[in-house]
Amino acid sequence: MARHGEAQFKQWRRGYDTPPPNGESLKDTCERVRPYFEQHIRPELAAGKQVLISAHGNSLRALTKDLESISDADIMGLEIPTGVPIAYDLEVTPETIDIRSKSILA
Repeated sequence: MARHGEAQFKQWRRGYDTPPPNGESLKDTCERVRPYFEQHIRPELAAGKQVLISAHGNSLRALTKDLESISDADIMGLEIPTGVPIAYDLEVTPETIDIRSKSILA
């Protein structure tokens, strides 16, 4: 952090489209997570199944960004606590995903 400064570090850590050196931005992560969600998770949800997702923080931030329609600017403020389950009750159709409720199970 001393080398690049606190502002640059925060941009790399929590920003949307600025990757750290030799790393992946949240935008890059979204581009990886989105197709997997659409191909593998969404069909299970649409079939009425419950799905458990356990993932790295940035992958969860990417998924949350899409589910909750969080803007690129606002995503910097999203903190997902490590090891704390978050439960979504979703209504899934082929066209939409609506959040009925969200519970942080801490």
